[in-house]
Amino acid sequence: MAEAAAPSVRRSLELRSPGIWAILVMLVAAFSLLAPGFLSGGNIANIGRQSSILLIIALPMTLIILTEGLDLSMGALMALASMGIALVSAAGYPVPAAILAGLAIGLAGGLFNGLLVAKLAIPPFVGTLGTLGIAHGLAVVLTDGQSVVDIADAIPDFFGSRVLGIPAPVLVAAAAYLATHFLLYRTQFGVAVFALGGNREAWTLAGGRVDRCLVAVYAFGGLMVGLAGFLFTARMSAGHPTASLGMEFDALAAVALGGTSFERGDGWLFGTLLGVLAIGILRNGLNLLGFPSSMQVISIGLMVLLALFLDGLRRKP
Repeated sequence: MAEAAAPSVRRSLELRSPGIWAILVMLVAAFSLLAPGFLSGGNIANIGRQSSILLIIALPMTLIILTEGLDLSMGALMALASMGIALVSAAGYPVPAAILAGLAIGLAGGLFNGLLVAKLAIPPFVGTLGTLGIAHGLAVVLTDGQSVVDIADAIPDFFGSRVLGIPAPVLVAAAAYLATHFLLYRTQFGVAVFALGGNREAWTLAGGRVDRCLVAVYAFGGLMVGLAGFLFTARMSAGHPTASLGMEFDALAAVALGGTSFERGDGWLFGTLLGVLAIGILRNGLNLLGFPSSMQVISIGLMVLLALFLDGLRRKP
């Protein structure tokens, strides 16, 4: 059954990636002392809002990596989806139509990646790198590199809104997490994802369709990128052709921090959530302390190496 693919919560908490737990404790302790207002309710809500976008793309990135794949195009596809959302909204169409446009763009990009990897047997690194270039070029060409700012007020208002006191983007990210968790741990689709990374040959001999599963995984990733594109547009109050470039780095870092292996189909979704929180806390704390974005990227890289080092120590005999 699909449930067998999921480790128990207790086993996950005890055995997987103690490095990320140690890092989370250190980050919260350090910024609580060094950054005034870090533990305020407003700042915690801000961390949740900012992390929601990263979580939505890190979830499908986890599934892609579990199949021993990779998607380098997520940041560029998000920019293209954001531009599509902004252009449709600026043209006077209702917000739902703009959201559907972003989802369609993301889904098309994901299907394209899946076909490159599954049908044409192009290595994921090469195929998604090509998609990155195409999506980035289209996002720039659409408006000659200019931002689209004449969007409906309802879009940026959504990012700052709350439902029962909880920021709306956090609720969207929570729904995305629950949906992905269900797919991965409670469906045959999830069984196929783990089988593709764990023992692809055995799964193929058992009658599994590798090509269909791979296309589905990348298509799901594209759909989630489209959703993240809506939140990103709401956050920026505009469509911007380059602002989200590089977010795939944060997504990959979150997956690595969470303990998902880049081979053998070994990983867990909750670990990705912890990795996203660690990156969100780190970026927020460094912002409060006045560190530039370049230092934040360096710090994320160092944090990933530290987490892997701590986990390596645990595995040594």
